[in-house]
Amino acid sequence: MELHLEELLGKITDFMKAEASTETVVGKEFQLGEFKCVPVIKVGMGFGSGGGEGTETKGKKGEGMGAGAGMGIEPIGFLATKGDEISFIEAGKAHGLSAAFEKVPDLIEKLAIRNKEVMAN
Repeated sequence: MELHLEELLGKITDFMKAEASTETVVGKEFQLGEFKCVPVIKVGMGFGSGGGEGTETKGKKGEGMGAGAGMGIEPIGFLATKGDEISFIEAGKAHGLSAAFEKVPDLIEKLAIRNKEVMAN
């Protein structure tokens, strides 16, 4: 058996690059009334590998290798835009996505008030 550690690491790295694309990290834009929202996601990655060979006391030879990778994706909030206004709505660690969705009505109200103030001036 030949050890192809570099080839294996290349395949793992290519997979992780594909999974950590802009769409994965930032997310797909969606419309919420007059607001355009983009989820923002934190991505963490790690990988390791090892290999070796040896000879048994009876003269038998052996070799082996292994590699592994892990990836974690965590939502951290949303970018919400309306016209020229942009806001970041943070998703708290204790509440996750539900906290962000709870803040959307407040954001809509604040932007509506700000919009009225701009129109009045």
